[in-house]
Amino acid sequence: MLRFEVSVDDLMRSRFALSPAMDLCFLLRSLAGRDQPLPRTWADRLRPTFERLRRETELNAFLALQTPRSGPDFVAPPPRGLHQTWADDLVTIRAAPLEAARREISTAATGPSARDPRVRAVLDSADAVSRIAEAMDLAWHELLAPDWPQLRAICERDVVHRVGVIGEHGWVTAVESLHPSIAWRAGGIEIGHFRDVGTVRLAGDGLLLIPSVFVANIATHLEDPWPRTLIYGARGTAALWGARETAPRPDALTALIGRSRARLLSALDAPASTSHLARSLAMSPGAVGDHLAVLRDAGLLTRARSGRSVLYRRTPLGEALVAGSG
Repeated sequence: MLRFEVSVDDLMRSRFALSPAMDLCFLLRSLAGRDQPLPRTWADRLRPTFERLRRETELNAFLALQTPRSGPDFVAPPPRGLHQTWADDLVTIRAAPLEAARREISTAATGPSARDPRVRAVLDSADAVSRIAEAMDLAWHELLAPDWPQLRAICERDVVHRVGVIGEHGWVTAVESLHPSIAWRAGGIEIGHFRDVGTVRLAGDGLLLIPSVFVANIATHLEDPWPRTLIYGARGTAALWGARETAPRPDALTALIGRSRARLLSALDAPASTSHLARSLAMSPGAVGDHLAVLRDAGLLTRARSGRSVLYRRTPLGEALVAGSG
């Protein structure tokens, strides 16, 4: 079991962030068979490009650094906040000090793939960091960038939901909802998913919480340069995979209000803005806005301003319709 000792100062300093680089690492590990498999339709769509990149770029050098449980820190730097972009990550990866990267390479690159002459030449080169960064950049643009607006929107909506839970029910409920194996006991966060890790003190630095669409269960970062971090599965990921895996089937709610409006009403299990809904459901903002207006006029939705955004949420009548449709 892993236990985080948490103080009041830790709660005050805990925060959320997004990490495009980390999600790219998870995706590449999955495509290489090192992590939780992707849904079949996603794997079938992405694998031909992934295999081509392995042949044509230095991507195999990146993969040689991925151990069964983790990868080096220089290819997935700690994110600074919710507005982190791949461009931000790439700048940090390229600026990684060569000596620090070499220490991580010597520790991680011990498997059979690291003995391939082409891979070894990259890992031993004076420009290893820049060559690995270039391969990751190509992988980002060809494998993840087309889907990233939708995936990012799912993670952003997750954060909106978690912040709402904190405001309404407090940190204990919010943290325990991240994963079934998490429990708050005696002033600390206990995670039964990890065996024999022991106790980690946050020491007033807080906890970094990162939603991901690719993490299989729950993951952590416990060593510098990362802050103490929990990476968890974002809400809505299962619906995303399911939408790609199976064709939609008509149900009572769809028959009543139409497929697009039923999707929007069902998706609003947590408050969301027009732009978040458009990206997470792969719909145009104009179409989303039109459907939301109809649902609001029918008494199924209400809206309220939150900062610079307008968030929509279901009314009791909207909740009853969704619950009644199963």
